[in-house]
Amino acid sequence: MKTFKYVSRLLLVLLAFNTLTMAEDSAREIDSDVNGALSQFYHEVAGSKKFLENAKGYVVFPDINEAGFFFGGKYGEGALRVNGATKGYYSITSASVGLQMGLQNYALVIAFTSDKALKRFMTDDDWETEIDVNMAIAEWNAEEELDDIDFGTDMIGFLFDSKGMMGNFSFEGTSFEVIHPD
Repeated sequence: MKTFKYVSRLLLVLLAFNTLTMAEDSAREIDSDVNGALSQFYHEVAGSKKFLENAKGYVVFPDINEAGFFFGGKYGEGALRVNGATKGYYSITSASVGLQMGLQNYALVIAFTSDKALKRFMTDDDWETEIDVNMAIAEWNAEEELDDIDFGTDMIGFLFDSKGMMGNFSFEGTSFEVIHPD
C-alpha cells in the first residue's frame, strides 16, 4: 500500500510539471476547436443544442488524448461557455496507475444544470472530480432527444467522437485547472 501511495504521488508531481508546459494553443485556437466540437455534437446527438442552451453553462474539451500502459494519463484544453460566450479556458489532466493499456482520443462536454454546480466549477482554481461519483456520464439512444431526458444530477458529461481503444482497471485522479492561453 505504501508503494502505491508513493507511486501515485510521483505520478501527480510529474503530471503537474507536464501540465505547466502543455498549454500551447492560443485562445483563438481553443475557441475554434470548441466550435467545431459543438457543431459535431449538435449533429450527432438529437436535442443537444437545445439542451446546452437551457444549461447554466458547459465546458467543452474538443481534443482529449489518453494513453496508458500500467501508468497512464490524459490531457486536453477547452473553454467554459455561459450563455454561448466563452468565460474562461481550462485544462483537464489525469494520472492513473493500474491494469490499463491503450490509446484514445475523444471530445468531452460537461453541462452544468444548476447555478450551484456552475459556480463551484468557476470559483475553484483547481477543481477535481471523481467522474463516476459526482457527475453522470450521459447515455441515450437514437430515438431519444437529449432535451427530453432527466439525468437526475447537476453535472452531465458527454463523451463523443472517440477514436482508439483504452481498457483499464485503475486508480485515477482527474483535475480541471484554469489556463491562460495567449
